[in-house]
Amino acid sequence: MTAAPMRVGIDGRKVPGAAGRPAIERLDLAKELGLDGVFYRTVFDMDPGLDAGRLAEHRRHADDLGLYLEAGIGNVNPYAMAEHPHLRKAGDGDTVLGFRHAIRAAAEIGCRELWVVTGGFKNFPGRFAYDRFRTDVDWSAQLEETARFLELLAPICREHGVHLNLETHEEITSFELVRLVERVGPDVLGITFDTTNLLQRGEHPLESARRVAPYVRQTHVKDCLLGIGEDGIRYQLRPVGSGVLDMAGLLGVLRDAGARPNLSLETLTSAAESGGGEDGLHPYLRPLTIELYDPVWHAMHPDLNSVELTATVRLAVEGERRVAEGGTESMAAFAGRPFSHADAVAFVQAGAAHLRSLEAEWSPPCEG
Repeated sequence: MTAAPMRVGIDGRKVPGAAGRPAIERLDLAKELGLDGVFYRTVFDMDPGLDAGRLAEHRRHADDLGLYLEAGIGNVNPYAMAEHPHLRKAGDGDTVLGFRHAIRAAAEIGCRELWVVTGGFKNFPGRFAYDRFRTDVDWSAQLEETARFLELLAPICREHGVHLNLETHEEITSFELVRLVERVGPDVLGITFDTTNLLQRGEHPLESARRVAPYVRQTHVKDCLLGIGEDGIRYQLRPVGSGVLDMAGLLGVLRDAGARPNLSLETLTSAAESGGGEDGLHPYLRPLTIELYDPVWHAMHPDLNSVELTATVRLAVEGERRVAEGGTESMAAFAGRPFSHADAVAFVQAGAAHLRSLEAEWSPPCEG
């Protein structure tokens, strides 16, 4: 049997030029970029009211264009769910009912692999940007309540034949995600593998991939440059194929585990579309810091061993070497780009071209 070909698409919130245009036009823009599909972050992004007719229109248009169509639901951490008020609103105040309506609406248009998340990155300094380090509720309590809520949703998922795919988001570790999937059940839970987020937790991308690969059903594909800073490791997004990730190795890990999801690029819209400041610089190109020198940070990562953490540090050393030898721009220079619409398009197309150049790594070896 011939394996399905690699399909490279884009996160629907990151489509260059989509700002201010009807949601359905993201499909047209993706097609114009030469991509294979769109991953709308939530089904509400297609239509906030979950109107069956409008959602079906998205399905038909995607099919007419030959594109895959993926979607999600929202935040499943009860302590952070207020940040996604559309879910409670969809149930007229009943959050579980809101999830039921959203899951049913997605399933009715054939979207049965559904992104969910356990937190959200905040514009606060240092570790307080992550829900993991909240001081009003322990992370362990957040995980327990998330598991309990997912258990409430499990019968709804089984009824509609869907998976809720927990993202490897910045606040949660791969170890914790695997435990959640195994507790609630892989028949209803899967994982959306973001290729760089777990670096925020000190995890090496290949090791993270090996842990989550058996459960991966969706992706957010990114790359990054790492460097050494005075307060920890520095992290900056880069076009896929130009950073420190071994993308061929990551694809091979997924392939060997039997996971062959669509590869949805999570790139960057222009500085103007992304809410750039008065200086015109892109807010998501300013480097982040992974606070490896902070004992509080270490105490919050009991599963991470020193061997893996050291391998992650070596990626930062490699990033420093590339900059010093002139093989890549410094973080300051890259962040200083105006990052126009043309830059955003180039960011997408470079990533897609790199992934497609690795299709041989994606295809299972021929038998016989």
